[in-house]
Amino acid sequence: MGIKILHSADWQLGKPYGRFEPDVRGALTEARFDMIDTLGRTAAEHDAQHVFVAGDIFDTEGPEERTIIQAISRMSRYGCRWWLLPGNHDFARNGGLWDRIRHQAGDKIVILSEPVPHEFESGVWLLPAPLIHRHNLEDPTDLFDTMETPGANLRIGLAHGSIRDFGTRGETKNQIAPDRAKRSALDYLALGDWHGALKVDARTWYSGTPETDRFQRDDPGHALLVNVETGREPVVTPIRTGRFQWLVRDWTVNNQAAFDAECHQLLTTIDAANTLLQLRLAGITGLSDRIAILGRIENDVRYRLRLLDIRADDLVGRPSEDELASLAIEGTLGAAAAKLNERIGAGGPEGLIAKRALERLFVEYNRQELP
Repeated sequence: MGIKILHSADWQLGKPYGRFEPDVRGALTEARFDMIDTLGRTAAEHDAQHVFVAGDIFDTEGPEERTIIQAISRMSRYGCRWWLLPGNHDFARNGGLWDRIRHQAGDKIVILSEPVPHEFESGVWLLPAPLIHRHNLEDPTDLFDTMETPGANLRIGLAHGSIRDFGTRGETKNQIAPDRAKRSALDYLALGDWHGALKVDARTWYSGTPETDRFQRDDPGHALLVNVETGREPVVTPIRTGRFQWLVRDWTVNNQAAFDAECHQLLTTIDAANTLLQLRLAGITGLSDRIAILGRIENDVRYRLRLLDIRADDLVGRPSEDELASLAIEGTLGAAAAKLNERIGAGGPEGLIAKRALERLFVEYNRQELP
């Protein structure tokens, strides 16, 4: 006996993206709703009748009404059934978020706010472990051991928490036993909380978020198509669902040609309009090269991408002898340039200020020299 399901988690609908400009914020917000449509179409394409969402469907326990209605209306467009598990961002409590949704959702949307097993197909049971607090010190999946599933051919667990401590400080919250699938005789354990697709063991997976939301990994976001059969290890296939890629790149360049080559390599291998890039530049170039590099960034590269976060303090522009000589035509300018160049060599905060001042001096002088 077998069944095909789609495993997702960590939608975090209503995420504010407050540090971005309104146009970027609006695009990222809308992409998270569009992702629901992508999941619905993916389920239909692969004949998966059930979509299991392992927690953090919403970013908070009190989202705006528009966020709730958008989520419900988009899920309702598709023939699959959606099984929603409260996570640590949208934990279950009486009179809270999930009661609001329950009153509006139809029978295609099942809210798993209680740890009660469901026989969702003949002989196929779902064992949910909803979170009722943001932070639970006990393993939320302990109850799987005592959940009765009479006549079960397949047992599928759904939970939200950490198999390992993904943080670095404090006591781990919502921690799940790494051998939970074996302990509780689960054929598959669908997990949420970790935002990248991750295989824990043959029967235990994190799906990751379907729409990446931070500069953490190049992965654009996936869902997992899972084929579970009695007596066999599940077959798990990651399927891309995310629109945006959040890339982090560190380039060391020593002249404009090296920078142009890096740009060409990047821009020909990405979907630039759907890419957010955090770029760190380092190296020592001529002053005119540094100015040209920053000029291309501001007047070309930035406009190709959805977002560019540029960090160029470690790209040092040292004036060549010819560049200093051009300033030395004017005695006062030459003396100022030489003094600024000395301060750049000394480093520290004054060196950074001197670097900016020398660039400004060089730019203004060359602007005056233009015909």
